[in-house]
Amino acid sequence: MNRLQGKTALITGAGSGLGLATAQRFAREGARVVLTDIDRSRVEAETERLSAAGHAVTALAHDVTQEADWDRAIAVAGMLDVLVNNAGVGRLGSIEQISLKDWRAVLEINLDGVFLGTQKAIVAMKGRGGSIINVSSIEGIVGEPNLAAYNASKGGVRLLTKSAALHCAAHGYNIRVNSLHPGYIATPMVSGALAAMPADVGQALQADIVSRIPLGRLALAEEIAPALVFMASDESRYMTGSELVIDGGYTAR
Repeated sequence: MNRLQGKTALITGAGSGLGLATAQRFAREGARVVLTDIDRSRVEAETERLSAAGHAVTALAHDVTQEADWDRAIAVAGMLDVLVNNAGVGRLGSIEQISLKDWRAVLEINLDGVFLGTQKAIVAMKGRGGSIINVSSIEGIVGEPNLAAYNASKGGVRLLTKSAALHCAAHGYNIRVNSLHPGYIATPMVSGALAAMPADVGQALQADIVSRIPLGRLALAEEIAPALVFMASDESRYMTGSELVIDGGYTAR
């Protein structure tokens, strides 16, 4: 416990899924946590619950595609030590199927949002140091035929992270920038995508995904969050420009 004592962390997409699990874990480790999400009611409800448990948490409605929202979020956080760029969306569609509108929507949230957050956090952390964690995916490393936009966005996050890490190191900012690459997690984003399909198609797709995971199941968000604690803490002080994969063995084949 207390691995993040005295640190202030801002986590996007913290109203549910991995973002919420990470916020809970950070708070238990002593961090002051700003939870942001585009869903105001959800993030406020979760923050009230964490506050009632005695944690130092703040809720903020936040559209990661809007620069003004980022300026406001950074100002609310104050002396920022950790940023977790977690907010993201996924839409199914092959390169032939996906519309330009859906392509742009995925890239705007998953990649533009990470660009804005990383850029703003670097400005806020200069002179003090800090840790920026960009949540990519195994889909930023390997391809799937029906995830053209998602693959592109998460692959972009992977290399943007390395570019930013090299920039910060070259300028002596003491800001570490790393990417996290989870496999398939049992989160609302995954369940929502499956639920949007005809029942038999969704069930078949989930069975296919699980069949390709050596450990034989989807991850729980609570199994990924401890890795973010490590990446946010001083324990990872020699780690920058790196990618941490936690996928049940999916990419080992």
